[in-house]
Amino acid sequence: MTSEEPITLIGRPGGRRNDELRPVEIIAGYLPYAEGSALIKMGNTHVLCAATVEARVPNFLVGTGRGWITAEYGMLPRSSRERISRERMGPGGRTAEIQRLIGRALRAAVDLTALGERMIIIDCDVIQADGGTRTAAITGGYVALYQALQYLVRDGVLTTLPIVRQVAAISVGIVHGELRLDLEYAEDSLAEVDMNVVMTDSGHFVEIQGTAEGLPFSREQLGLLLDLGERGIRELMWHQRRALGLPLE
Repeated sequence: MTSEEPITLIGRPGGRRNDELRPVEIIAGYLPYAEGSALIKMGNTHVLCAATVEARVPNFLVGTGRGWITAEYGMLPRSSRERISRERMGPGGRTAEIQRLIGRALRAAVDLTALGERMIIIDCDVIQADGGTRTAAITGGYVALYQALQYLVRDGVLTTLPIVRQVAAISVGIVHGELRLDLEYAEDSLAEVDMNVVMTDSGHFVEIQGTAEGLPFSREQLGLLLDLGERGIRELMWHQRRALGLPLE
């Protein structure tokens, strides 16, 4: 099997092919007061992303001339089938791990020296969860980040847009022995292998998170999963550019 061969599936939820994304919609500028924002819908997973620019950096960057991009992530109480309690005492372990992932992914898109000593905070709030919330947050977060940087250029704070690469993310996995793209919850909960892939538009990886929940997977399967993830990410990048009004390739 090559990365260009179709991957078939019988009985996938929604009748999707194994290599098919859920319906994708990205609405840029969704919030009127944020410097950048986007509502991303991937099937029944909906995430609201908002970018805030602050004229400060963490203490470890003071005096370096470098900026910083960080993220906060949360799930609304009724974004799931059962109510999720608010994290009033600070982010729990899963939330903190997802926030770090989103921050790492979006920092890869920007020349932090060109950004200067300022910070952009990307808030990602899950309105509705049906699998793939962290990858949707990264994909939508990039759109919000791009808009915030455009805002800084329009405001005369920056002379050029410090975006150096496009970034998006998707989930892939093995369910019932089949390689599948963009897992929804019903699949994710049964997956023998669950993986999140973050890539740039040049085809380089920012992060790969892969776990065997059942049988261990082979190097060949890993390669096929990464090929499948890249295919989905290329499509998501088209949606990002479309939402931002950029040329479509």
